[in-house]
Amino acid sequence: MLTQRELFLKHQAQTSDAPLMLEFEKAEGMYIYDANKKAFMDIISGISVSNLGHRHPKVIQAAKDQMDKYTYLMVYGEYIQSPQVKLANMLAEVLPESLDATFFVNSGSEAVEGALKLAKRYTGKTEMVAFKNAYHGSTHGCLSMIGDEFFRNNFRPLLPGVSHIEYNKEEDLAFINENTAAVLIEAVQAEAGLITPTNDFLKKVRAKCDEVGALIILDEIQTGYGRTGTLFAFEQFDIVPDILCLAKGMGGGFQLGAFISAKHIMDHFKSEPWLGHITTFGGHPVSCAAGVATLETLIENKAELIDTVKAKEQLLKDNLKHPAINEIRSFGLMMAVEFDNYEINKAIIDDCIANGILTDWFLFADNCLRIAPPLIISEEEIVQACTTIKNAINKYCI
Repeated sequence: MLTQRELFLKHQAQTSDAPLMLEFEKAEGMYIYDANKKAFMDIISGISVSNLGHRHPKVIQAAKDQMDKYTYLMVYGEYIQSPQVKLANMLAEVLPESLDATFFVNSGSEAVEGALKLAKRYTGKTEMVAFKNAYHGSTHGCLSMIGDEFFRNNFRPLLPGVSHIEYNKEEDLAFINENTAAVLIEAVQAEAGLITPTNDFLKKVRAKCDEVGALIILDEIQTGYGRTGTLFAFEQFDIVPDILCLAKGMGGGFQLGAFISAKHIMDHFKSEPWLGHITTFGGHPVSCAAGVATLETLIENKAELIDTVKAKEQLLKDNLKHPAINEIRSFGLMMAVEFDNYEINKAIIDDCIANGILTDWFLFADNCLRIAPPLIISEEEIVQACTTIKNAINKYCI
């Protein structure tokens, strides 16, 4: 009889030639447990998904309660379903007035795809501007927008009319013109290894878009829901996007994404053609119930979860000081620890995993170790994780 590991390799589609092959049986809070009951501290939150940790009791209870009522009923948007309505209303209450209509989907890629279609439909324009070293997903439209040729090249032809410019390079904003439907930009470039906007760059993008009549689509798929020290990262940059994309941390571990805009913009999906955008499982009632519980928990416990992010960020930096680290870039509980090369970084990551700390690297910065723990991480756990990382550094860098 084949083992689960053998069946995984035999019948499950793979995404690389070297999957981590870690086999887990349970997750709770900050930790994931393997078959031998060994605990692994998850300091990447499944890539910024488990902001409240794994299986937060309020989220799990909300999902169970919803399953006792109903699960899937109908293609999104046809029936009035309480979890969807409640979550959409909550989002409207915590977002700026111009972001008052939510279209629920299943993932970040789908949120971006919907946002791109909405921008074209609303503006009547066809050209898009995106950024080098940006990552927005793996679907065909998202692939056209990501800023790395390695990931795009073998899937051509892609969407026409897409220009890729440099993040934080003001001169490149000249590529945004009267033919531009939208600019797709991350609040913080995550997969580039945590590149933050400088010199009011986001405000300058906003001003340029206003000048030429283009929309800003803001990708907060990794930054959203408290990770940066505010519920949404854009709150710290004094801008409001025309379309906001969310996913990852939104569902408390359940599959959920959304793109959010003004009602008068979103209404363009209602005609010419009607059903201008549609999803079968988007806004699944169980996921939305979990999403309500997630947002409620963050709001009700803001002092403990969101307001402590900056202090935890500083504690991580203070405890990660090491001469072999070239630079630490961070924005809240998103951090890139830069080493000389991928080989050193990978050896450190593997050693951390062997010693019970789950981390990884970045798609466009493979010499950087990723840290993005659940917001519930304690000071003691931060110190423990940093000690394990520095022990690994000492093995391979001294």
